[in-house]
Amino acid sequence: MGLTEPANKGPEDHARRVREMFARISPRYDLLNHLLSVNIDKRWRRKVVRQVAPLLPQNANVLDVACGTGDLSIEIFEAKKARVIGIDFCRPMLEVARTKTEAITFVEGDALRLPFADRSFDLVTIGFGLRNLSSKERGLQELRRVLKLNGWAAILEFSQPTALGLQHVLAFYYARLLPRIGGWLTGSRSAYEYLPDSISKFPNQEALAAMMHDAGFDNVTFENLTGGVAALHLGERVV
Repeated sequence: MGLTEPANKGPEDHARRVREMFARISPRYDLLNHLLSVNIDKRWRRKVVRQVAPLLPQNANVLDVACGTGDLSIEIFEAKKARVIGIDFCRPMLEVARTKTEAITFVEGDALRLPFADRSFDLVTIGFGLRNLSSKERGLQELRRVLKLNGWAAILEFSQPTALGLQHVLAFYYARLLPRIGGWLTGSRSAYEYLPDSISKFPNQEALAAMMHDAGFDNVTFENLTGGVAALHLGERVV
């Protein structure tokens, strides 16, 4: 899926294209993530864990949505020893995740139709996955639905840099370097054209916080990471 491909015909077509894209790049997904972010993505995931750990009860139940190859799921499990389930709709990504650990259950499923009962989890996380959903609003509603009362959602996502100079640097990187390097290493240049396109269309920090409020979350906060290249949003289910 990329800028060079035909426009989406609807939510199901969007989901199919995203799934196929991630399936193509799954063998080198981790390598590219760490290389292209200069390992800053690892720091961002550790930040998520530091923020959510104090919010979790003992023997917490945690759901990591759009878990991909499982890095955030594993970070949470190793830090808190919680019961963690990772869910993703791309089987090849899950196959990579399962090679990393047997301590976490990885499930194939749709973030817009989570196969779990209402109020099942103390914490729900989604790292770099919300922008890939055909309906961000419905995705947020599903995150809230499966949260227990006083449970928290943590959303880690690319965002809008706050410094003008950083905006220019990222624009050059996304337009000129990322597609070339990603395409060369994975054979799927379109996947790395899709990335900056999806970021540019994603709500900024304040807009995402407002969407979380609209979805029923309370006590919504966000923190910019690396000058706003990414942001961590937290929201609680109070009622």
